[in-house]
Amino acid sequence: MLYGTSYSVYVRAVSLVLEEKGVGYELVEIDIFAPGGPPKDYLQLHPFGKVPAFSHHQLRLYETGAITRYVDEAFPGPPLQPSDPWRRARMNQAISIMDSYAYRNLVWGVYVEQVSGPALGQPTDQARLGAAIAKSETCLAALGALIGEAPFLAGDQLSLADLHAAPMLDCFRQAPDGSAALARHPRVAAWLARMQLRPSMLATVPRRRA
Repeated sequence: MLYGTSYSVYVRAVSLVLEEKGVGYELVEIDIFAPGGPPKDYLQLHPFGKVPAFSHHQLRLYETGAITRYVDEAFPGPPLQPSDPWRRARMNQAISIMDSYAYRNLVWGVYVEQVSGPALGQPTDQARLGAAIAKSETCLAALGALIGEAPFLAGDQLSLADLHAAPMLDCFRQAPDGSAALARHPRVAAWLARMQLRPSMLATVPRRRA
């Protein structure tokens, strides 16, 4: 059981891993932005009131990285973590880049400011947008360097890093300034175009808050 909402990039990252592994699952809708916050009983699954959370039989997990690593290791299907220590470290590095530097800027600083916020009648904060775009350029350059000439972030094979990053970049590209920034980083743009064609991405297109 996966708890969260489809418009969350982190919930989508877990959904992508489940899809790639061929694991059936049910998404239980939890809207942490609802008036009053998430249901009180949800705090038993995630004491910080965030998404996603995950349960498998009697086991309960929260935090996206913990969930995706568990799913990869607990279920059959194609492995999503490189066996080579160097490639595995690169995978973890890419995931850390997305969590530490990219998420706040690509999603909240650009996508929310230019797409989802205006759709809800909220004006764009141009100063915040400009600062986020500048920081996003650093993130995109770092991802491009990781990709190099390989098809995926950790080398020749799809990994958890790609599935962690794709939902954030998919939001980012929908913003005009995000799309323009991606055009300046062709390796990342080409990687995202490949990712968007995967059946897992097509199966997890989010229902946006609007």
